[in-house]
Amino acid sequence: MDANAAAAPHTPGSPWERMARGGGLLTSTGELSGTVFEEMSRLAARTGAVNLGQGFPDVDGPPEMLEAAAAALRGGGNQYSPVAGVPQLQEAVAEHQRRFYGIEPDPSSGVVVTVGASEGLAASLLAFLSPGDEVVTFEPHYDLYGAVVEFAGARLVTVPLEPPHFSPDLDRLAGAFGPRTRMVILNDPHNPTGTVFDDAALSRVAELAAVHDCVVVTDEVYEHLRFAGGHRPLAALPGAFERTLTVSSVGKTFSATGWRVGWVSGPAHLVGPVRATKAYLTHSAATPLQLGAAAALGLPDAFYDRLTGDFRRRRDVLVQELARAGAEPFEPQGTFFVVADVRALCERHGVGDATALAPVLAERAGVVGVPVPALASAAHRDLYTTWMRFSFGKRLDLLEEAGRRLAR
Repeated sequence: MDANAAAAPHTPGSPWERMARGGGLLTSTGELSGTVFEEMSRLAARTGAVNLGQGFPDVDGPPEMLEAAAAALRGGGNQYSPVAGVPQLQEAVAEHQRRFYGIEPDPSSGVVVTVGASEGLAASLLAFLSPGDEVVTFEPHYDLYGAVVEFAGARLVTVPLEPPHFSPDLDRLAGAFGPRTRMVILNDPHNPTGTVFDDAALSRVAELAAVHDCVVVTDEVYEHLRFAGGHRPLAALPGAFERTLTVSSVGKTFSATGWRVGWVSGPAHLVGPVRATKAYLTHSAATPLQLGAAAALGLPDAFYDRLTGDFRRRRDVLVQELARAGAEPFEPQGTFFVVADVRALCERHGVGDATALAPVLAERAGVVGVPVPALASAAHRDLYTTWMRFSFGKRLDLLEEAGRRLAR
């Protein structure tokens, strides 16, 4: 193997190193950086490592969904859809919200289909943020939040979920709000920690948003990957619906991350600006895939029960394998990620933290994870110095193989 290539992730100032150290969106020369997920997937491809870094399943979605999309391809569903989405998917999203949570958005004015949850989040933020606004969220967090806030000229104010239990400090949350707070982003279940917010935390977020007259954007792409009890959206709390935009997608629930079909639902007065913003980003998501997604949302409860049970088994395997390798994993309540304190692995490999360990694990053990400091701000990244995120959205045999490699 080329020694220079193997050392590339350690290069001081490289996009990977800068992101993992908690850098911002722009490099020192004003150029946009890539994402840590892209960098780690490249590392996995180059080294042949088991990629537990990027969060995508390694199986196809349910056959009913695939067949509906194929039928749409063959049946002429290959042109632009309306900006807000095909009516079948708008109606399916509204019915899903009613069926599972008792929320009743209007299908035509309260649902907009987006190119994945990423566009849904971006359009929701860009529709309401102005330069100088502040946005409150918990960290570590999905890196898109900070990027889009920066695009809008706003400022992200973060509240850390502190290890090893990653529970929210509600007094600290209240202290993050101020006269410039315009928006709250709530990711529940939470990526990367796997935390699920309880009723007290949800109620406090809703209360603070009301007091400060904020829009709440909830990222709920892991809504059906909660392992104890059903998901409860913030929008289902009394009085919260009118100020909440709920974002989800087909990707995680239906193992179709490559489809890039998501949606935003909520009251018409909030969804309208999102739809207008989205029109100038991509116009519309792929029409046949929207029709496939509509079919998927109507699957019976047994599908969702099997999904949760399957991922719970995968979670248990990865938690066990990480512990056997010497890491100290936090058992997630949701998502398909485990965060683990890898200080023992750092010591074993002679490195100081998770950022330095990530490329070493790829090279020596053949396993890729994401250093959690890459998902935290400079203000709080020291809390997560020895923590790494691993995905269990993979086949059981791959998870077991990753465990064997780490133990060796």
